[in-house]
Amino acid sequence: MITEVTGKDKKEYVCWEILKSLPDYFGNPESLNEYAENCRELPLWADMDGGNPLGFIAFKPTSPYAGEIHVMGVRRELHRKGLGRGLFGELYRHAKAGGFRFLTVKTVQMGRYPDYDRTNLFYQSLGFMELECLPSLWDEQNPCQVYIMDVN
Repeated sequence: MITEVTGKDKKEYVCWEILKSLPDYFGNPESLNEYAENCRELPLWADMDGGNPLGFIAFKPTSPYAGEIHVMGVRRELHRKGLGRGLFGELYRHAKAGGFRFLTVKTVQMGRYPDYDRTNLFYQSLGFMELECLPSLWDEQNPCQVYIMDVN
């Protein structure tokens, strides 16, 4: 069952537990720590099995009109089972109720790595469209693809 997580320590724990289980995506300890610390301050939803997080998503407002999927993760063995789509549904409802007009998400550009190609296809399946690529935001090997979606 997906619920909003409250409590800064619990949000950080949920983020940390999921991201450390996904080293192919979140192998940089500095960025993992940064994500976990940032999640303390953001709205966050998780699917929990008792005290064990299965997946989560965090929302970051970026303007009065837009917000982004700051970070999301689902345990690898649960990929393609609908959990990510369910988590996104909670974030989307929150954004819509909050009067946001647009949602964005950043990932590594399609064609670089098979895991990230699947990530790109996931976001496209939700209705996100390519907005722009920022080739130097992260580094040359990881050009940042920005997607956008109208919240209607």
